[in-house]
Amino acid sequence: MKPTLQLRFSQSLTLTPQLQQAIRLLQLSTQDMHQEVARMLEENPMLEVAEEFPASTFSLDTPSITSPGTVSTANDESGPSSNDDRNEVDFNNEPADWNTGGNSTRSTDDEDETRPEQAEEQASLRAHLHSQLTISSVDGKDRQVVGMLIDALDENGYLAQDLDELVALLPAELEITLDDLETALVQLQHLDQPGLAARNLCECLALQLKALPEDTPQRDLAIRLVSQHIDLVAAHDFSKIKKLLRCSDDELRAAQHLIMGLNPKPGAEFGQSVADYVVPDVVVEKHRNKWRVRLNVEAMPKLRVNQIYANILQQRSDKNSSQLSTQLQEAKWLIKNLQQRFDTILRVAEAIVERQGNFFEHGEIAMRPLVLREIADELEMHESTVSRSTTQKFMLTPRGIYEFKHFFGSGLATESGGTCSSTAIRELIKQLVSAEDTHKPLTDSRMAEILAQQGIVVARRTIAKYRDALRILPVNLRKSL
Repeated sequence: MKPTLQLRFSQSLTLTPQLQQAIRLLQLSTQDMHQEVARMLEENPMLEVAEEFPASTFSLDTPSITSPGTVSTANDESGPSSNDDRNEVDFNNEPADWNTGGNSTRSTDDEDETRPEQAEEQASLRAHLHSQLTISSVDGKDRQVVGMLIDALDENGYLAQDLDELVALLPAELEITLDDLETALVQLQHLDQPGLAARNLCECLALQLKALPEDTPQRDLAIRLVSQHIDLVAAHDFSKIKKLLRCSDDELRAAQHLIMGLNPKPGAEFGQSVADYVVPDVVVEKHRNKWRVRLNVEAMPKLRVNQIYANILQQRSDKNSSQLSTQLQEAKWLIKNLQQRFDTILRVAEAIVERQGNFFEHGEIAMRPLVLREIADELEMHESTVSRSTTQKFMLTPRGIYEFKHFFGSGLATESGGTCSSTAIRELIKQLVSAEDTHKPLTDSRMAEILAQQGIVVARRTIAKYRDALRILPVNLRKSL
């Protein structure tokens, strides 16, 4: 065959670098977004954190956006006008200064900056026990063996390794026998908090019970329960327990009360767990009997174009300025995309609050069914854009901080022809369980019948699925004496 030339027409979707950056910024969480901004500040000299400068410092007579929806120029002495409605910002003006965080500024004086005090580090379990061993009466070889056992404890305070295994691992020249380890273990178990250095759950609970005064009511019965019948206690098989131990309901109830007050993980409180803090993207407040949404300025980076470099670039025309021109354009892209990100998040949040107004008034029981498509159609956005806008985005409300995704959920049909959201059904299940008689707790079938009487038809397996999601125990484990 002879080679020939053919002309064909085709269409393809090409994502520009600016659009790719806008999509990436939208799907990032607030923390990841700040990390991305910090990286851009290090790489691009044209970008800087906004500081408090006098108006005469700026040579470019371009608009300065001091907050979303408020536009003012450098020579405007009247200041920004307050308006409840968001004004449309003309991105074609290429603003040289956009302070995304409002009028708040950061002081350049290190002495004026207020830094939060660092929390005092909590001593670890091993460090605490070693300090207790130092002031104890244990000395000589026993102190060395006890210190070795302390180092063998796990994060919950248990001695997971068997003593026979430890003896086999120790060098023969140390001349440490199994009796030495058993003696050291008893000394360690009585060193500090009861329950530490236990080899299993039964021993841990028994050590805590033995540390109680001997005249504690039903202390001996509780020790027998945790030592011999812990499985029956966990299964709430009270009839079999009473038959085996020949005790009354009152005696068993008192022993169970003692067991419920024990700590199954005595070493966990020494763990250095760091709390995870969530920075909300928007704040929901009630104003004149209407719920309003505003952006959280603390979550918004304060950026602008470096005026010094921008002025130098305007005065140069050599080839070396091409890189600065590229960096200037990238800085403007970032500022514009950040503005679009927060504007999109605000629009989505307003649409959510408008549809879930009953939630803010009455709680989760008034949550209505909502899907991403409904918000997308209302805002004339693609469903994927709404999904990115609600992932890892948080809303501060008078009822607490919620992720945007919390307000979305499927619905179940009711007898009246309406729908009830799955979130509302889960709240109804929580209310039914909290109000039930613990001597005769409600089964999943019974809860389905109660909801059906209220006009909400839910299958028993659906009740079981929602109950498991709420971490509510089955009916046999919720039963008490």
